[in-house]
Amino acid sequence: MAAKIPGTFFLRNLVQRRSLLFQLVRRDFEQRFVGSAMGWIWGLVHPLVLLASWVFIFSICLKQSVPPGEVTNNYPLFLFAGMLPWMLFNETLTRSASSLLEQANLITKTVFPAEIIPVAVFLSSLASHLLALTLMIGVMAVYQNQISIFLILLPVYIFVLGLLAVGLGWIVASLQVFLRDTAQILAVVLTFWFWLTPIFLAASQFPKGARGLLTANPLYYLVRAYRVLLLSSRLPDFRDLAVVGAFGAAVFIAGGLFFRHMKRGFADVL
Repeated sequence: MAAKIPGTFFLRNLVQRRSLLFQLVRRDFEQRFVGSAMGWIWGLVHPLVLLASWVFIFSICLKQSVPPGEVTNNYPLFLFAGMLPWMLFNETLTRSASSLLEQANLITKTVFPAEIIPVAVFLSSLASHLLALTLMIGVMAVYQNQISIFLILLPVYIFVLGLLAVGLGWIVASLQVFLRDTAQILAVVLTFWFWLTPIFLAASQFPKGARGLLTANPLYYLVRAYRVLLLSSRLPDFRDLAVVGAFGAAVFIAGGLFFRHMKRGFADVL
């Protein structure tokens, strides 16, 4: 009976095929970094360059500051903590869109569980995410003399983010096989999604008419939780975890159903 539930079905398959999944993640990570002069350090350079450019524009040029009542008044830290979950989510979806096409030979010439490809993309992206998280925690320890004990809860939020990203990754990856404009449409959607997520601004700085959109944005809850965990010694609001957990589980199951349905035609199109 459990095998008929998409989430359970895929999770069981992932456990059974963990060796294959590990090989895919390792190969993906090596293709991205191994052989370059700086290797995995590029996983830190890219977010730091983005952070520096955004701080220059918003903090120095536009004089943007953190409003009262937030977890910190340090705008660079506020921005960095907010961009971390978005970058993992964005990278997973963007790379998942073309992932099945890139692995077409495996899918068409072997009995290959295509559903693990977007999962491998997420786990490979997670490696860079963990590097950036380590840097963030180190900065808080050295310059703010603060590391929250509640950081032990961070893996829970990363797991929920993974459910959301993988579920949507399954959808866009399978759509891209049949509709090659999917990646371009996704880029447009992610651009709007990015600006509707309180990364540069606090939620209180959004226009009143737009604040209702935040409650329907799962990244809003994840960004808020990351900031609380990384920049304060408080517990995040567990109502936020319940909401984003429901989002993540629903998208994961819906993505699993969609992928299983679309998978039947992959071999014919690829």
